[in-house]
Formats: sequence, structure tokens, C-alpha cells
Amino acid sequence: MNITVIGTGYVGLVSGICYAELGNHVVCVDKDLAKVETLQNGGIPIYEPGLQELSVKNMAAGRLSFTSDLNQAVKQSDLVILAVGTPSLPSGEANLSYIDQAAAEIAQAMNGYKIIAVKSTVPVGTNERVRNLIRSRTMERFDSISLPEFLREGSAVQDTLHPDRIVIGADSQSAVETIVELHRPLTDQIVVTDIRSAEMLKYASNAFLATKISFINEIANICEKVGADVTRVAEGMGYDKRIGPAFLKAGIGYGGSCFPKDTRALIQIAGHVDYEFKLLRAVVEVNQDQRMSVIRKLETIFDGELQGKTFAVWGLAFKPNTDDVRESPALEIIQYLVRSGAYVKAYDPIAIRNFQSMYGNNGVMWCDDALEAATGADALCLLTEWDEFVHMDLKMLQTILKKPILIDGRNVFKEDDLAETSFIYYSIGRPRLDQGAKEEMSALSD
Repeated sequence: MNITVIGTGYVGLVSGICYAELGNHVVCVDKDLAKVETLQNGGIPIYEPGLQELSVKNMAAGRLSFTSDLNQAVKQSDLVILAVGTPSLPSGEANLSYIDQAAAEIAQAMNGYKIIAVKSTVPVGTNERVRNLIRSRTMERFDSISLPEFLREGSAVQDTLHPDRIVIGADSQSAVETIVELHRPLTDQIVVTDIRSAEMLKYASNAFLATKISFINEIANICEKVGADVTRVAEGMGYDKRIGPAFLKAGIGYGGSCFPKDTRALIQIAGHVDYEFKLLRAVVEVNQDQRMSVIRKLETIFDGELQGKTFAVWGLAFKPNTDDVRESPALEIIQYLVRSGAYVKAYDPIAIRNFQSMYGNNGVMWCDDALEAATGADALCLLTEWDEFVHMDLKMLQTILKKPILIDGRNVFKEDDLAETSFIYYSIGRPRLDQGAKEEMSALSD
């Protein structure tokens, strides 16, 4: 099949490259000439494991190309996929201006029957909006469908080539058959529904996963107060098939480009039909507050006085295996520390440049490696569970910190890891595991 993907952001780029990997001829379109040139030269503007290798491979095979010429790309395609951004407006609603612009340009390029698929995450009714906009500008016949994506940053190639399910929203049986055939090599778990249900399914999925995260973080906060271990609680919960283990890992909350944006958008969607989504509002509020748990622990340790202290921060991306720093908890945590008069030494294996472009340099020393960041710090805050942090030699680490204080925002370390160290260790939703806490517990038991 000849496919045009409009938009080479995260979703469009991964989708386009993976469709080429399936043997289709794919043209990826973007207005950013510098980005197009980078892609044409074999570069990838995002960090996603395995993506560059697939891109180079499929360009060499003649199945994949990149261009800024939307008109020509649409003319030579059977399927046009809209994957442009839908960023949040100040109100929380999705900004559909890029969708509208792309739809208008598609209409001008139409030269025969095509299937127009919206893969961007959009409010219910957007596919009809796109359909009406195109119909008002062309007499050519086309079908429009909803084709939502369910990719996880850091494992997007795997998720695309081995998906849990494919969702197709359509009212044309012939279009459904074509799109089912396109995705049949990936999975037989294909859900076909009406367009509005497909649009809602995407938002509902992300909102539910965000709810699980905020729920287990609330449980973690209670566990800290009653002396329970949230990791054991979550493990036991996960055996229940009605619940499952996924997204029950307590920490400092979710971030990235999807969950924050989509939860806010769904709240707005509900509001437009006079429904107050109280549960989802609470999910967002809990997530916002959860990232401050690191600050609260530091303030407890230092009796509320952070000014003049030096804090090491390990991890700036919102999750490992990505360079995405959008809505990263690290942003607010670092901002708070700097406003409090503290000094911050920050390190991330991949995301420093993106974080710098968003944050600037005020009050932060950007370090070239994890040990440089930790050296001489009054405390170390682990905010992203990169492998190099998980496998750090803790005995050596404690010797380079000014004080052996470790705030583990992702519950990376276990009791055995800390057994032969003198760390003052705080995690999320677990009893203190450091030697000082053990001595306190021993004294109480005596």
C-alpha cells in the first residue's frame, strides 16, 4: 500500500517507519525543513530505541522517504494518515489548528479516492470535523476513519510491531477491510467500532492508566504513615486478574506528552457536555501533588531549610529510554529547589539538552555523568530509573556524597542493595530501609 503520514512527531515518525517495515511504501511529511533534512540523512530527531536502524534500513530498501511536499505525497497515496500534534490550549482543550490546516491541504491535493485516517489523539467529533472540512473543498470521493495510537515512549517500536490491539473507527465497510488487511500482520486483536467510540476509547484508556498511577500513589502515601510497603501491596493486588500488575508502581507521578494532556482534554470534553468528571480531576490533582513528595522528604531531613544546600538530581526525562522532558516531575522539583536557594547538580544520560532548552541554566549545574552530579552533594534525588542508576555501586556512591542521603523517587533500590551502606534512604510508600531506621526499630522493639 502507498501511505502518506503527515507529521513526523513521535506518533507519525514511529508509525510511518513501522508501516514501511511491513513492506508498504511510506512518505512522511513535515513542514520543518531542518527536520526533514535530518531524516533524509538518516538521523532521528527523537530518542527511541531501535527507530533509527529501522529508518535507515527502509530508506535503503526504497520503501521510506521524507519530504515537505504534502501535495505530491498525498497525490501518490492510497492512505493518508494525520499524525500532527494536538497540544493543550491554556484551557486544557486540544488545539486542533494543525489538524484543520492539514485537512485543508489534503483536500487541495486530492486526485482520486483515498482513505483519510486520523491517528492524532483528538476530541470526540474531530473526525467528522475533518471529513466536513475536506468535503467542503473537494469533489473527490474519500472515506475517513479513526485510527488511534497506543504507543509508549521508550518501547514505541515494540508497541507498534507487537500491539495489544488495533482500534479502527469507521462507517465504511470497504475502508474497514482495507485497514484491517494493513494491520493483519501485526495482530488478530482488531477492534472495529464507530468513529466516536474509537475517539473516546483512546482518551478513556489513557485516563484509566493515569487513574491507576494516582491510585497507587495515594496508597503509597498511606503506607508511609502506617508502616506498610506499597511494593508488596501492589504485588499482591496485581495477582488479581481484575486489576493486573501494570501501572501499579508507586513513585513521583506520571509525565510525558500523553497522560497530562489527555486527562486535561477529557475533563474539558466532559465539561462541554455539562458533565463534571470528578474522579479524573482528582487523578490530576493527586499527580500534581505527588511529585512534591521529594521536596517534602528533603524538608523533613533538613528541618525545612534548603537554602545553601547542594542537591544532586539523577534523571530529567519523565521516564527512562526517552529524551522527552514534557511534564517531567524533574522540572517542578528543580524549580522549587532553586527558588528555595538551593544549588542543583543535574544529570540525565539522554535528556539534558531537551531539559536545558525548556528550563534554561538558572541555578543548575549540568553534569557529564552521574558521579560528577553526586560528588559533594548534601543529598541525591533519583527521579528517573535509568539502568545506569539502578546498577550503581552504592558503597562507592556513599563515599562521594557530602552526606549519604538518598531520595529514591522511583523505588529503585531494595533492602539488600542498602544492607552494607550507611545511606539515609527515603523511597515512596515503603518503610525506611537505612541502617539508622533499623536501629530505631530495634530500640523500639527492646
